[in-house]
Amino acid sequence: MDSFELNKILGAVLGSCLILLITNFTANALFATKMPAKPGFVIAVKEEPAGGAKAAAPAKEEPIEKLLQTASVEKGQAAAKKCQACHTLAKGEPNRVGPNLWGIVGDKKGEGRGFNFSAAMKAKGGTWTDEDLNHFLTSPKEFVPGTAMGFAGIPKESERADVIAYLHTLADKPVPLPTASK
Repeated sequence: MDSFELNKILGAVLGSCLILLITNFTANALFATKMPAKPGFVIAVKEEPAGGAKAAAPAKEEPIEKLLQTASVEKGQAAAKKCQACHTLAKGEPNRVGPNLWGIVGDKKGEGRGFNFSAAMKAKGGTWTDEDLNHFLTSPKEFVPGTAMGFAGIPKESERADVIAYLHTLADKPVPLPTASK
């Protein structure tokens, strides 16, 4: 192979690389991606402590009865919007991934509503009290191990109380909010 043939091969390789580089620059200029200022959907996930360290002991929680005394139904309605990704809230609306939550306070766990509840939820039994709703909204998977609900929970006590206060209003005959025991 003489030097002229080698020059042609190297020139072809160099020319191809140059064309690819110019095409890449042009494509980046024409189709530049812009990150949104606000993410469209925030997914709440509990974070594990780094390095496998044990988490600090949680602070003593206020009784839900006391928190409900200062809860805001309006804030609860706004906070319940995250529930609407899987649940409906108005009377007569169909179930989605989760059951309709109209009249949930005081209703039986894992029964009725025309919804196929998980075996774990059916086995839990009882009725939805404020205390049970508080524990469930804190961490559904801890309150009902084996539940199909993939929601991480609401860590903030006051926000849970607001949501529970709002759920109290979703009924034909709303269950009255409890009074705080001292």
